[in-house]
Amino acid sequence: MNSVRDLNSDAVLRFGPYAFHLRQRLVLDGDRPLRMGGRALDILRVLVERAGQVVGKDELIACVWPNSVVEDINLRVHIAALRRTLGEGQDGQGYIVNIPQRGYCFIAPVLREAQEEPVALASLHKPQHNLPARLTPVTGRDPVVGSLVRQLPVRRFMTLVGPAGIGKTTVALRVAELLLQHYRDGVWFIDLASIDDPAQLVEHMRHSLELDAGLEALATRHALLVLDNCEHLLERCRAVVEQVLASAPQLSILATSREPLRASGETVHGLAALSVPPASALHSVAEVMSHSAVQLFVSRARARQQDFALREQDLKVVREICRRLDGLPLAIELAAAQIDALALVGLQAQLDNCFQLLTQGRRTAVARHQTLKSALDWSYQRLSRLEQTLLQRLAVFDTAFTVRAATDVISCAVLRPECVAEVMAQLARKSLLEQGQGTTHYRFLNTTRAYALEKLEHSGQLRVFERRHAHAIGKTRWLSVRKVSLQLIEQFTDAG
Repeated sequence: MNSVRDLNSDAVLRFGPYAFHLRQRLVLDGDRPLRMGGRALDILRVLVERAGQVVGKDELIACVWPNSVVEDINLRVHIAALRRTLGEGQDGQGYIVNIPQRGYCFIAPVLREAQEEPVALASLHKPQHNLPARLTPVTGRDPVVGSLVRQLPVRRFMTLVGPAGIGKTTVALRVAELLLQHYRDGVWFIDLASIDDPAQLVEHMRHSLELDAGLEALATRHALLVLDNCEHLLERCRAVVEQVLASAPQLSILATSREPLRASGETVHGLAALSVPPASALHSVAEVMSHSAVQLFVSRARARQQDFALREQDLKVVREICRRLDGLPLAIELAAAQIDALALVGLQAQLDNCFQLLTQGRRTAVARHQTLKSALDWSYQRLSRLEQTLLQRLAVFDTAFTVRAATDVISCAVLRPECVAEVMAQLARKSLLEQGQGTTHYRFLNTTRAYALEKLEHSGQLRVFERRHAHAIGKTRWLSVRKVSLQLIEQFTDAG
C-alpha cells in the first residue's frame, strides 16, 4: 500500500467541530489549528477517509510507516494522542474505537467538501506554547512517552530522572508536544540550566511564562509546565513546585532532573537506557534492528551517510558500539555522527578512548549537550568535594562492587569508612552510580567510569588506588580459596 503522504486532495473532511484540510495537512477546530505530528495526521487521514470501516493494525502500520519496522506500541501511542487531541469523551463524543483482534474504526459522521481556497495560516490563532522545534524524530521512547501522556494529567507532578545523556529533555518535550491540545492555557518549557542562583528561579519562570505579574497568575490556568534541569536548584525548585501546585489546582508539572526533587506529591519515573541487543540476538539484521539503541545509531548514521545500510557482517560491531556506550542516546548520536570519518571499525577501535571519540558536538544543541564530556561536566561540577573524590576513586572498579569492597580500597583520613556508604548512596541518587535492585552492589556506566578515571589520573592518584584495588582483589581471592580449603578439610574430617 502507498503511503498516505503520496495522496493529494483539495478536499476538506468535516467531523464534529473539526475540519481536516487534506492538502495543507491541517486540522482546524474553528479557527484554531490542532497541533499533531505527521504520523498522527497520517493515521487520522486513513481512518477518516474510511470512516465506518475497520482498518487492521497491520494495514494501518503499512500505510503510515511504509518503509520502517514498527511495533504495535508505536501505533497505540499515536492513537492515544489523537484521542486526547480530539477531546474524545468530552460531551459524550467519540471518534476512534478499537475493535479487538481486528483494528481501529472511525465512528463519527464525516462530510466531504471541496476546498475552494487554501486556509490563510497567518489568520489562525496559534496554540499557546514555547516548545522548541524538534529537528529529528524521537527513537525508542514510545512506551515511556505513552505512559507519561496517560499519567501526567491525573498525577499532576512527575519527575523524569536519569544520568547525563539518557534523553530526559527529549522525552519531556515529546510528552509536551502530545499534550498540547489537552491543556487549555498551553504548554510551557522552562530551561533552568541557564541560571545558577536559586533566587532567580521565580523571575526566570515568570519571564518564560510571559506573565505580567508573579506566579500567583497561574492560579486559574489549565496548563503544563516543563521544568528542565532541576538538579542544581533542588531545594528552591521543591519549594516553588509545592507552592504552585497547591495554589493552581488545574496546573500540571513535568520536571527533569538527575535526582528526584523529593517534593510533596511527586511521582518519580526513572528513564532507562535504550535497548541494546544481547549477544545471542545477532542472527539477522531485522532482529538487531528491533532494539532501539541500534535504531538510533542507524538513523543518525544515515543522516551523515545517506547510503549507510546495516549489513549482517556489521551486527557484532554495531552491537558492541551501542553496548560500550551504555545505550545512552547522546553518546550514540555523537558516535554515529562520525561514521563518515571513521567508519564502523574505526568507531569500535576508538571506544577505549571514548571522550576523545565523543567530542564532536552538535552545534545546534545547548552547551551541556554538545559533547558527552560537557554533559558529565555539568553533573561533576555540582558535586561536593567529598563526592568528587569518592567518584574518582571508585573508578578503579571495572565491575560491580559492594560498599565493603569500596571502603577497603578508597577509605582514608578524608573519606572515613563510616561516610563511604552515605556518599555512595548520594552519588546513586544523582544518577552517577547505578545501584542493583534490592542489593548492596553498585556499578558504573562505562561512560561515567571513563570520565571519573580520567579525573583520577589528572589528580595524580590513579596508580595509588589501582595498587590498592589490586591488593584488595588479591586478598579477596586468597580468602575465598582459604574458605574453600577449610570447607574441604571439614568435609574430610567429618567423613573420617
